[in-house]
Amino acid sequence: MTSATCTATDAHAAEGLLDRRRAIWVFLAFAAAYFLSALLRAITATLAPTLSEELALQARDLGLLAGGYFLGFAATQLPLGRWLDRHGPKKVILVFLSVAVLGCAAFAWAASFNGLLAARVLIGAGVSACLMAPLTGYRRWLSPAMQLRANSWMLMTGSLGMVAATLPVQWLMPHVGWRGLFWLLALGIVLCMLWLAWMVPAWPSRRSASSASQASDAGEAPSGYAAVWRHPYFRKMTLIGFFNYGGMVAIQTLWAGPWLVRVTGQTPVEAATGLFWINLSMLCTFWTWGMVTPTLAQRGVPVDRLIAWGLPLSMAMLAFNILQGEATAWVHWALFCMLSTCASLSQPAVAMAFPSSMAGRALSAYNLVIFAGIFVVQWGIGLLVDGFEALGWSELQAFRGAMAVFLGVCVLSYAVFLAVKAHNRGS
Repeated sequence: MTSATCTATDAHAAEGLLDRRRAIWVFLAFAAAYFLSALLRAITATLAPTLSEELALQARDLGLLAGGYFLGFAATQLPLGRWLDRHGPKKVILVFLSVAVLGCAAFAWAASFNGLLAARVLIGAGVSACLMAPLTGYRRWLSPAMQLRANSWMLMTGSLGMVAATLPVQWLMPHVGWRGLFWLLALGIVLCMLWLAWMVPAWPSRRSASSASQASDAGEAPSGYAAVWRHPYFRKMTLIGFFNYGGMVAIQTLWAGPWLVRVTGQTPVEAATGLFWINLSMLCTFWTWGMVTPTLAQRGVPVDRLIAWGLPLSMAMLAFNILQGEATAWVHWALFCMLSTCASLSQPAVAMAFPSSMAGRALSAYNLVIFAGIFVVQWGIGLLVDGFEALGWSELQAFRGAMAVFLGVCVLSYAVFLAVKAHNRGS
């Protein structure tokens, strides 16, 4: 990683590039925190049978409980972006993780659905900086090609966390219970905070950052979000971030599990095993993206083209799963999620469409779009399943109908993506 790899518009960022050894340690510190945030995100899919039995939860309750994490997550994104640009990743993530510790403790203490939901919202808010903080730092500390790799490998770490949320959680449940699990997670977050405080570089003051930025950006970047929302490339990526990418995460972190149990008739342990393999497949996919994206970027293959090639395959796989119905196995949902990962490349691409002085706001605004999509799709599928069953549909028909609605909005989002001609030269 040298300054020669940076674009002309990022000359000011080149001055802050980390050497290889420091970059690896910083990445590992952030990755540990993101691992735990992903585990917390996905754990409801594994705990769903236990929580449903203890608290008599319906499908819409599960969707709302899982979506509560994303509601809390989304609520912090706009102020988070400003704080990241102003105070830097280190200070911001340490403050936010303190809230996550409180959320884990509240979940362990909760005695009702409302208590669990409030704790999930608090957890979501607390871990909401675990991806945005490192990506904001990488925008300044790494070259463009390495930003694509770091983004994919951060998501790979997230997939590892989701793997840990399946069979390992199922194995631990008889020994510590679901409340004990959340006490252990709170302890893990505290240890990550200590590591981050030790390893992450300090952020330059706003005044010095602005002075450096003027050398290449011809002035200080706007302080608000208006320029982000108006940017044509941001708008091009909005709907696929909301429905295609957000919907993929909604399936991976919640609805693949209930589908395997309620549609295909698997036991909770069998479903947890299926989720384990789904998330392991995602881990391998993101590792592969991290290996190949720097080479593809150097050869001039844009992110837009990769997304345009990949999303039709993911939508075709979703249609296949709907038609398969009760014959659908975990491998079919794994293939859908793996093919959908091309949409994850939109995150670093959006960041590179803006100067590094606006990276926090651009990333947080786009993350708000993604996580709002996850919440809407998670809860929406639950509402549709319950609604179709109320109309007299069978459970299989209700799940099929809900997924068909999801497929329809994904197709429309992809059509908008193709129609908007804005491009990102940096990606």
